[in-house]
Amino acid sequence: MANTKQVMALTDAAATQIKALLAQRGKESLGIRIGVKSGGCSGLKYFVEYADAKGHFDEIISDKGVTVLIDPKALMYLLGTEMDYMEEKFKSGFTFTNPNEKGKCGCGSSFNV
Repeated sequence: MANTKQVMALTDAAATQIKALLAQRGKESLGIRIGVKSGGCSGLKYFVEYADAKGHFDEIISDKGVTVLIDPKALMYLLGTEMDYMEEKFKSGFTFTNPNEKGKCGCGSSFNV
């Protein structure tokens, strides 16, 4: 059987934050969904939302005790990406290290491929 690599990897910090967000939600969730939409200075932005059910073509990643669904329209943009969670003095949030990015905007909220 061939060794297959997951579409995306999670750091321990990202998994811990996802667990915390799901616990705080107060409603049963399957996990989170990650996708890409048009927007920002560079053309594409990541989005993260709660996932109550699996979409027909969603890719499922189970890693470090959490379930992440990848929107099928974002799959080709997210291959090989690592999701992390950073907490700094004035901002915190999920970050993405994406080998497919060709450039980012100055504020880091959007990218292009």
